[in-house]
Amino acid sequence: MEPERKLNLIVDVDSKSGFCYGVVKAIRQAENYLEKSEKLYSLGAIVHNNTELSRLSEKGMEVIDHKSMENLKDSVLFIRAHGEPPSTYSTAEQNNLKIIDCTCPVVLKLQQRIKESYKTLSERGGTLLIFGNRGHAEVNGLVGQVNGDAVVIEKMADLDVVNFSKPIAIFSQTTKDPSEYSALVSEIKMRIAKAGGPLEDFNSNNTICRQVSSRHPHLKLFAAEHTVVIFVSGKESSNGKVLFETCKSVNERCHKIEKADEISSEWFSFGDKVGVCGATSTPMWLLEEIAAKLRQL
Repeated sequence: MEPERKLNLIVDVDSKSGFCYGVVKAIRQAENYLEKSEKLYSLGAIVHNNTELSRLSEKGMEVIDHKSMENLKDSVLFIRAHGEPPSTYSTAEQNNLKIIDCTCPVVLKLQQRIKESYKTLSERGGTLLIFGNRGHAEVNGLVGQVNGDAVVIEKMADLDVVNFSKPIAIFSQTTKDPSEYSALVSEIKMRIAKAGGPLEDFNSNNTICRQVSSRHPHLKLFAAEHTVVIFVSGKESSNGKVLFETCKSVNERCHKIEKADEISSEWFSFGDKVGVCGATSTPMWLLEEIAAKLRQL
C-alpha cells in the first residue's frame, strides 16, 4: 500500500489578523486579575471565540448574563471591550459589585459623542441613527446612552421609519463594513433631498474603528494573493461575518472555521498557497495552531 501523499501546502499566517487593541487589553487585564484570584465574572463573553473562552474559563472566568448579574452580590464584575449602558453600572453599584472596566477606548469615545449629539438633536426634534446589529452588545451599550431613543439601522429598509425632514445624525458600530456605511449615508442624503430637508441638518459620523476598517482592503489583497483562504472566527462574531465576506468577495475558495479539527483536506490541491487569517476576536495563537495543522497535510 502506497503511503498517503502529502499536499505540500505553502501556508502563510496574516500578520495583521488577531485581536484588536481593545480585546488585547481586556484579556490582559482579565488574566492579571485571575493570577491572584480564583473567580472572575464576565458580563457577556469577553470575546466571540469559543476556543479562547475555554482557555479563560480554565483560569477561572465565568460568563454571566444581565439577569444573572442582578442576583450577583459583593463580587467582582468584568465589563468587556464592547461597553455597557449606564443601567449596568447602576445595578452594579446597588449590588456592591466591584467593576473591572475594560470598555475599549474607541467605544468609550463613541458613547460620549452619542450622548452629546443626542442632546442637540432632541432639542430640535431630530433622530439619532446607529448603524449596527440590533441586539449586539456594543449597540446595546450605545442605545443605552440615550435611554433607548435611537433607531438602529441594520439594512436600508430600516430607514423607512425615519422622518427625513428633521435633523438627523448617524453613528456606526465600530466593527461594521466601511463600504456599507458609505452606501447607507448616500441613501440617507438622497432621502433627505426627496423629503425637502436641508442637508446641513444631516450629521454623518463614521465611527468605524480604524484598526478594523483597515483590515478590509488588507484582507482583499491577502485573499487575492492565495489560492485558498482559511478564515478563523467564532460563529457569534459580527466582525468575523463581515471580514469573511470581504475575503470571499475576491476568493471563492475561502473557508470559515472556528477550530483546527474543522479543516477538510478536500478543500486543497497539491501545492496550494494557503492564507490563514481571522477576525478581531480571533487569537493569534489559534491562527498559528491552524497553520501548523495545515502544514502537516
